[in-house]
Amino acid sequence: MAWNGKDGATEHAIERGFSIEVDGHTVPAVYWQPKQGTGDYLVLLGHGGGTHKKVDYLLGMVELLAQRGIAALSIDGPGHGERAQQGPSQKISDFAQVWHEAGGTEAVISDWKAALDFVEAEQGAKATAWWGLSMGTMMGLPVTASDERIKLALFGLMGEWGPNQEDLVRLAPAVTCPVRFLVQWDDEVVPREACLALFNRLGSKTKTLHANPGRHAAVPRFEMAASIAYLHERLGQYPPGST
Repeated sequence: MAWNGKDGATEHAIERGFSIEVDGHTVPAVYWQPKQGTGDYLVLLGHGGGTHKKVDYLLGMVELLAQRGIAALSIDGPGHGERAQQGPSQKISDFAQVWHEAGGTEAVISDWKAALDFVEAEQGAKATAWWGLSMGTMMGLPVTASDERIKLALFGLMGEWGPNQEDLVRLAPAVTCPVRFLVQWDDEVVPREACLALFNRLGSKTKTLHANPGRHAAVPRFEMAASIAYLHERLGQYPPGST
C-alpha cells in the first residue's frame, strides 16, 4: 500500500492517488483533501455501474464536500475503471459476471476496508460517512453493514435486485446508522418496488426516503446537493478527531 504519485487537484481539493493489494489483486484508489480547513470528516464515494472512481458526478460531489471542509475517498469497484479488462458492459448479465468473477460482495467489503485502513494510517481516523447510488449502494450497503466506522449513509437507486440481491437483503437489517435513501419514481433499471422493499429492510431507526419523478439517471441536482448538506450536518455531530 502506497501513494502512487498520480496526484492532481480540483478547484477546492488536493487529489492523491494510491494503490492497495487485497487478496492478490490491486485496487486503485484516490483521496481528496480539502484545500481549506482541516478535513476533519471523511466521505466514502461509491461510483455507479459502468463508471469509475473519478467519474464526473463524483468529482462534483468531491467539490461540494471540499467546500464544506470534508475529505473524500473513492476506489474502482470490481471490473471497473483501471480494473476493467475491457470497455464497460451495458448488459446486466455481463455486469453480474464481472461482479462475481472479481469476488463479489465479500471482496468489495475487503477492498473498501483496506482503502479506509490505509487512509486512516496516513491521515488519521475521522468520523466517516458513505455516499453512493446504484452500484454505489450495491457496494455501500454491505460495507456500511460491516464496518462500524461508517456513521451514516446516503444510498439510493438500488433495491432487492441485481447480482448481489441476496447479500443486500441479508445485510440491510445490519445497517443501523442514519440513512437518507433516494428513489427515482420512474426508474427503468431498478424497479421502484424493489427499491422501496430494500429501504424497508434497513435496520436504521433514523431513515428518510426521498423520491423524485424521472428515470434512473435523472436525479435532480438539488437532491444531490441536499445529500451532501445532510452528510455535513450529521457528521458535524461528531467532535473533530472522533471515530
